[in-house]
Amino acid sequence: MDVLGIDACGKQGWVGIRLTDGAYAQSLVAVSLDTLIERAGAVGTIAVDMPLGLVEKGWRGADLAARALLGTRRSSVFLIAPRPAWQEADYAAAANRCRELTGGRLSRQAWGLAPKLLEARACWLADERIHEVHPEVSFSALAGGVPLAYAKKTWRGQNLRRALLAGAGIVLPEELGEADRIAVDDVLDATVAAWSAHRIARGIAERVPTVPESDVEGRLIEIRY
Repeated sequence: MDVLGIDACGKQGWVGIRLTDGAYAQSLVAVSLDTLIERAGAVGTIAVDMPLGLVEKGWRGADLAARALLGTRRSSVFLIAPRPAWQEADYAAAANRCRELTGGRLSRQAWGLAPKLLEARACWLADERIHEVHPEVSFSALAGGVPLAYAKKTWRGQNLRRALLAGAGIVLPEELGEADRIAVDDVLDATVAAWSAHRIARGIAERVPTVPESDVEGRLIEIRY
């Protein structure tokens, strides 16, 4: 059983971690998401750390539920604006549109996701293997439902995340190949996304919210873990 977990990694594009039967198999890096997925070949399930499904009005239930689940790590989940806001050309217009549709503001951090979000959404709409995940939700599940005490960019946070992955049978080698040049937190996020993809493939993954909304395209708006 081959699965792929993917995280965005800035100007380098996207980093992917492939698992075979739940164990580390390969790392991949590509500027475009569709290229990375194509290079991964015949994987059965793909999990991407990026908002994919979008509502037409209000905030996504998936984000609100994930924030409630994460407690102290709730700030790692951005509130994602409705679909019409992402069709605007700049932050000011998108923020105004978001306020009209939600009554709240669109953060600059969330707007910074726009290019990658739209790229990932296009792939998601074209490929039913792709599912949305959130690394902190997945790591919390790995830790027995407890949000992690240390942030992912800290020394203790990264050691804790590697230990949790190793406990699940995913041991990252000292030399990753293509991902050697990628930031550690991005590699760890891609790896736990792959862990979630393996759970999806096995039919044991959970979702937030438990009753998902539907995207205008008919796909469920949910975070799997």
